[in-house]
Amino acid sequence: MLPDQPPTFRPPTPAERPWSWRLLDASGAEVDVPGDMADRRFASQADAESWVGEIWADLADAGVDAVTLLEADREVYGPMSLHP
Repeated sequence: MLPDQPPTFRPPTPAERPWSWRLLDASGAEVDVPGDMADRRFASQADAESWVGEIWADLADAGVDAVTLLEADREVYGPMSLHP
């Protein structure tokens, strides 16, 4: 049996990374996106906004029409369209 990994290798908790995006389709339903775009969490609002600013076109290609920013369970703003 292997020992548990040291605490430095544990994934961050939602309390440590409370910021996330709800990804929505045109009807307002949540969209499941592939790979590293799914279930992303961020330590700050700025990190979350930078990420969506860099990857919005890939999200749109995956069927996301709009995003809503969340801090834990609180909606901060949105839905915000990914279309011009």
